[in-house]
Amino acid sequence: MLRLEFPQGEYVTYKNVCNYEFSKNVMATPDTKGNCNLVLDYPEMKGSVYITYKPITNNLEKLLTDAQKLSYEHVVKADNIVEQPFINSEDNVYGMFYEVSGNAASQSQFYVTDSIHHFVTGSLYFYAKPNYDSIYPAAIYLQQDIRKIMESLQWKE
Repeated sequence: MLRLEFPQGEYVTYKNVCNYEFSKNVMATPDTKGNCNLVLDYPEMKGSVYITYKPITNNLEKLLTDAQKLSYEHVVKADNIVEQPFINSEDNVYGMFYEVSGNAASQSQFYVTDSIHHFVTGSLYFYAKPNYDSIYPAAIYLQQDIRKIMESLQWKE
């Protein structure tokens, strides 16, 4: 039986010129895409976490609706989508983590915001056609990394 094991996550603070920073796994290679967007690439797992930043300019409701709609576009292929609210009032970070099970294109999605100035979304994608049984170990590992991103994210003013 094939057993995939990944090393314990080791995290460093990812700082950039944008309005946020967070802890990222040293396994992930960041690739900035302009406008404070980036991709955390995990070549060993053949997956990536796509992170998008948007400033809030009287458009929080639309940003929230778009983030929620994106997560539920996977419902056609997903067996289940579990919503897990996230609240870090100390650092003014609020959001939602979506865990997607089944043969959906993305196994995890999230958004975080301070509700006033900043909005960040993220999605996990694998390079191959989704086969939930095959990608499950990597999906679980990367979901933990996404939770670490959410838990450590801080806004810069």
